[in-house]
Amino acid sequence: MEMSKIALAIISLISLAIVHNAHAQDSPQDFLDAHNTARATVGVGSMKWDDTVAAFALSYISGLTSSCILEHSSGSSYGENLAGGGADLTGTAAVEMWVAERANYDYNSNSCVGGECLHYTQVVWRKSVRLGCAKVTCDNGATIISCNYDPKATLTMNVLINLYLPSSKISKLL
Repeated sequence: MEMSKIALAIISLISLAIVHNAHAQDSPQDFLDAHNTARATVGVGSMKWDDTVAAFALSYISGLTSSCILEHSSGSSYGENLAGGGADLTGTAAVEMWVAERANYDYNSNSCVGGECLHYTQVVWRKSVRLGCAKVTCDNGATIISCNYDPKATLTMNVLINLYLPSSKISKLL
């Protein structure tokens, strides 16, 4: 009898630790840290958390919970990255997926090569200085995560300058 109480207590503690760990990777600071680490890697300044931008992200993706289809908002002044996955998808993992697209970005041609890279370019967009993210659980148990960026990335020739090219390469373009 005493042994089963101990086993139950241990299982309860492990369950709490797992739940806490999953939620711990979804805080505003966790989203910011993941973004700012990626930005620092390429010499781009940090972003700040913005509650207004986060409220927009939450409001928009809350409307996607029935269909659970990743569909970008339209007409927004914010840049937007969406990620979807199982119930265990964390904000940190979503940002890591977007940053992994760096492998598909070619600096010389200023284009995505061999795959998607637009999520990555939004994460490291030099002019984006405010960040707001949200996470919802869909009716089917899956997860949607949205991060919104202010101002949003604009895909023009200025991409090279607004990402993180060394000044020696920028001067050759101007």
